[in-house]
Amino acid sequence: MDIILAPWPWYVSGPLIALTMAVLILLGKTFGMSSNLRTVCSMVGAGKAADFFKFDWKAQRWNLIVVLGVVIGGFIAQNYLSPHKAVAIQPEIITQLEDYGFKSAGKAYMPIELFSTEALTNPTMLLLLILGGFLVGFGARYAGGCTSGHAISGLSNLQLPSLIAVIGFFIGGLFMVHILFPFIF
Repeated sequence: MDIILAPWPWYVSGPLIALTMAVLILLGKTFGMSSNLRTVCSMVGAGKAADFFKFDWKAQRWNLIVVLGVVIGGFIAQNYLSPHKAVAIQPEIITQLEDYGFKSAGKAYMPIELFSTEALTNPTMLLLLILGGFLVGFGARYAGGCTSGHAISGLSNLQLPSLIAVIGFFIGGLFMVHILFPFIF
């Protein structure tokens, strides 16, 4: 159990991701999470309202199983395979996050101030979650894929647009953490 419970080093997880991508490339498949929204919308008949959803969604059913596996695997990992709730964060960062109002910093993987049922009763937090969700969804559509699609699948296929998108993701993340985050909180 110690092997399963401990974080896997890059030299184990990296080659496993590479092997998975090699198999997908050989099978002619691409990987990404945001494309599943298009698949689900097509399944329920959105193609009648917009041409974007008119495609053979049955060819993408395998990717829906990946999403289901991520949800089930995440649940199992969080509830049964996580030895503790503490997160290894530098003390200076914990202090800084606590100054922003995140008292759960270093005690939980997801800040309870944002990701709890109580947060949904706070209008400010609810607005931030809705706005953030919209921006992530819009960004994934505008970029032609999400972070996993571009960073894992697109880079594995040596696609220049994916490299540009990944660079943009990093720049956006740095801008959010260092400029917007202190401004919002």
